[in-house]
Amino acid sequence: MKKTVVLGILGSVLDSGFHQERWQKWRPTVSLCQHDDLVVSRFEILHQAVNLDLARCVAADIGRVSSGTAVKLHPHDLKDPWDFEEVFAALHEFARGYDFKPDQEDYLVHITTGTHVQQICLFLLTESRHFPGRLVQTSPKERKMKSPVGTYSVIDLDLSRYDRIAARFRKEAHEARSFLKSGIETRNVAFNRLIEQIEQVAIQSRQPVLLMGPTGAGKSQLARRIYELKKARHQIAGAFVEVNCATLRGDAAMSALFGHVKGAFTGALKDRVGLLRSADGGLLFLDEVGELGGDEQAMLLRALEEKRFLPFGGDHEVTSDFQLITGTNRDLLERVREGRFREDLLARLNLWTFRLPGLRERVEDIGPNLDYELDQFARKHGARVTLSKEVRDRFLAFAHSAEARWSANFRDLNAAITRMATLAEGGRITAAGLDEELARLRAAWAEPEMEDDEAELLHAVLGPKRLAEIDPFDQAQLAYVIRVGRESKNQSDAGRKLFRVTRLGRKHTNDADRLSKYLARFGLSWAECRVA
Repeated sequence: MKKTVVLGILGSVLDSGFHQERWQKWRPTVSLCQHDDLVVSRFEILHQAVNLDLARCVAADIGRVSSGTAVKLHPHDLKDPWDFEEVFAALHEFARGYDFKPDQEDYLVHITTGTHVQQICLFLLTESRHFPGRLVQTSPKERKMKSPVGTYSVIDLDLSRYDRIAARFRKEAHEARSFLKSGIETRNVAFNRLIEQIEQVAIQSRQPVLLMGPTGAGKSQLARRIYELKKARHQIAGAFVEVNCATLRGDAAMSALFGHVKGAFTGALKDRVGLLRSADGGLLFLDEVGELGGDEQAMLLRALEEKRFLPFGGDHEVTSDFQLITGTNRDLLERVREGRFREDLLARLNLWTFRLPGLRERVEDIGPNLDYELDQFARKHGARVTLSKEVRDRFLAFAHSAEARWSANFRDLNAAITRMATLAEGGRITAAGLDEELARLRAAWAEPEMEDDEAELLHAVLGPKRLAEIDPFDQAQLAYVIRVGRESKNQSDAGRKLFRVTRLGRKHTNDADRLSKYLARFGLSWAECRVA
């Protein structure tokens, strides 16, 4: 069997006593060696130099009550045993220098004696496994009775071993994940795993979070849920501030984000706080962050790194400490390569990056979301709307089919259910009501027909096989690009026409190269577009 080794700090008060009366007193360090069911092979005692005589007395008394216990004394001088930094450093150094042999010995760390700071540090170093053992706590049998032996209890910091504690943690984690999903019992395995990761990051980190995914995938709703979860855990106290960066342009963007001072520009009749300062102590959600201009990106980066920035038109910096969540449906790496997004800002934003899948990638979750949307409709309108199993099965069969594009993702689903529920006579969605809605969705998702000459052009350039592999949206755009190219003098001229807006915001432009990269996506070269 392994030997039991105890590590502890000499109690200058609780362990004190030199006269015979000390044997009638409960002394934690000595009493720990007086239990028949706890055989201590060795006791490592840390003590202040001024308490050396007391330490020797305690060591001798341990030898009297437990002859098989070896005692080793370790000088442990501290200028201030209540100084957390000094105490932790000293105990950490002792732990690193001690020759632990966990395969041969079991270790108990005694946390009854010493200052409260020393006890806390022992706890932390044991929890972190610097002391590879368990905690032991001693106490007198009864406070009013002078018992020299007392009791002891061993505390294992592996919380997974405590059923009630582990169950509590599992319950809290489940509740948090359910909250982030608005209580929807989603079935998609990948999405559920994603939410587990987001829940862990939301609780344990204040670093920026980047939510990627198509429009309507739920980025805005998830950002608000993260905020509400953190606020419920008292991790955040300020407001939730949200803005769609695609709506910000020019001076209005600088003013909206960073505020302005009176007279900063025409129409600035008074000071404006700005969204970053409004989010101080709270959470700022910048949706479509890829649409921010270069100046705004630079100021946002500084605000993130230094927690301060200059309001538009101002001379004095202001501060704001906020947590940032950003959302985008853009490929930000591609925008970095195009020179439209700062590489250093992206590096700061994407420490935690999560891609939310579109509805087509989560068709098994359409059923639970159907129930959720009907519940939301009932809460808003005070009327419960139902549907028969037959109607429900027909809707889900359509929703899962290739015919259902769900191009706007959950916005499409929400709109469809809201329309059917609103038009449901007697609070019940009928087969006829479903047919009307399916016809409406099919019409909304119908492919736009290209002009005959555009279709002929693409057919000539790509051939029927390659053309069939390109989405209708890309076909229409590619046809326009090829037509502009044929009407231009050369590739650079075509590039200037095609990128005449975005090129203005670029310091270095190579329009011909941009056009080549675009055509390469479809396996085309400039020459092929010109001669076909």
